[in-house]
Amino acid sequence: MSTPMKRIGIDVGGTNTDAALLDGSKVLAAVKTFTTADVTSGVRAALKELVAKAGPAAQGVSAVMIGTTHYTNAVVERRNLGRAAAIRVSLPASASLKPFCDWPADLAAQVVGGVHLVHGGHEYDGRELVPMDEAEVAAAARAIRAEGVKAVAISATFSPLTAACEERAAEIVRNEHPDCHVTLSSALGRIGLLERENVALMNASLIELARETTQAFVDAVAASGLNARLYITQNDGTVALAEAAREYPVFSFASGPTNSMRGAALLAGIENAMVCDVGGTTADIGCLVNGFPREANNVVEVGGVRTLFRMPDLLSIAVGGGTIIGSDPITVGPRSVGYRLGQEALVFGGSTCTSTDIAVASGLIELGDRSKVAHLDPAFVKAALAKIHETVAESVDRMKTDATEVPLLAVGGGAMLIPDRIPGISEVVHVEHSNVANAVGAAIAQISGETDRIYRDVERDEAIAMARAEAVESAARAGADPATIKVIDVEDLPLSYLPGKAIRTRVRVVGEAAALAPEAAE
Repeated sequence: MSTPMKRIGIDVGGTNTDAALLDGSKVLAAVKTFTTADVTSGVRAALKELVAKAGPAAQGVSAVMIGTTHYTNAVVERRNLGRAAAIRVSLPASASLKPFCDWPADLAAQVVGGVHLVHGGHEYDGRELVPMDEAEVAAAARAIRAEGVKAVAISATFSPLTAACEERAAEIVRNEHPDCHVTLSSALGRIGLLERENVALMNASLIELARETTQAFVDAVAASGLNARLYITQNDGTVALAEAAREYPVFSFASGPTNSMRGAALLAGIENAMVCDVGGTTADIGCLVNGFPREANNVVEVGGVRTLFRMPDLLSIAVGGGTIIGSDPITVGPRSVGYRLGQEALVFGGSTCTSTDIAVASGLIELGDRSKVAHLDPAFVKAALAKIHETVAESVDRMKTDATEVPLLAVGGGAMLIPDRIPGISEVVHVEHSNVANAVGAAIAQISGETDRIYRDVERDEAIAMARAEAVESAARAGADPATIKVIDVEDLPLSYLPGKAIRTRVRVVGEAAALAPEAAE
């Protein structure tokens, strides 16, 4: 059993930046501040306020875990993206639908840094399609260098089965273009060439932003005076060392709602339930299974781009503290005042009616100046609140997988907007510190390792053992204490269409963050 660690969790949302200090599973202090336009200064402010509030309790903090929407927002808002080139090892097959073919035009215009198709790849059974043409790969790398593009995504047909082509192509690219960052699709996605390639291209386009953001977080932690190691939260409810996480920014997509779900499980002491996290901009609804979010097993769109990789199964709706409420007719969202809630909401002296104003007028919460919503028609307030409750109830029902009644954990700064009774829900649970559940979830996040690959000519038990060893090694590289690593999920599927004994094996492990002294920032 590992010794409890003092850790700080920070979650940067569209409206609020939340921070919490935990000693083991005990919350020692928590703060909620408005997110700043540049994100980083908001993190600095939250850290400073938290350390001041905690006082002597802040001594001995060994780790800071930060979750951010920075990368998701960059894709959705089409900003701070870099150019990325695509090298696909697939000819003579897979030429009809080229890389970027299904990207929205405005996003592609910013990201496309060249498309190169070369001979090679594998068949569905692991046989070579044709030998990879290394000269074509080298020529592509030189062309990319000449264009000044410094990020490349390499994909190959059936690379999750064998990544040999991608790995060799990466070697060639690095030799021809040493300043280039290379992303391999096999390290990110699953079977499904276009979706896997899309994830790799998106990752490549975010590399420079990820490095800048990570360094800014390192500087923010240093400025706080804390001697702590920095981790970045991932979308599977775990964290990775900052130096590892910055190479895979796409794994931070949807990490905020995931943090909230993990925090809700800890605060409520319930590991199997529905969760509704009401933030300032949206409400995210998901399902907890054994304390971790249920994973989506289908295509997930990010910024209009089809992807297929590890993502939590979530439903986001336009219900949040900053959601704009219309009066004629009564509408809830989809627009929100976001991080400007403190300036634009009625109770704060603004001129926009928001969900927060409805909550204050209904007596659900004391916030701001209640006299500034006294003019609202009671019938309008009641109808608007009913509309919010109806939207939440319908969305919760959509995310349930059967008719069995289960508890719903209400968390987030806007948790007061969740109705007390919902069909199919046994009870609505409100817990202490629920308004910073996302920060709590970030603080308690463990480090994961995962293997998902096909093994041949081995028995089932041997395949699982090999996959487990790879997953444990991956978790240890990411900063997990080897003594605490445990298996949380095993899947195996015999593949009858492949010759010999072939079995697809997926093993996922988690472990506690190693209590090591922080490394010097590069």
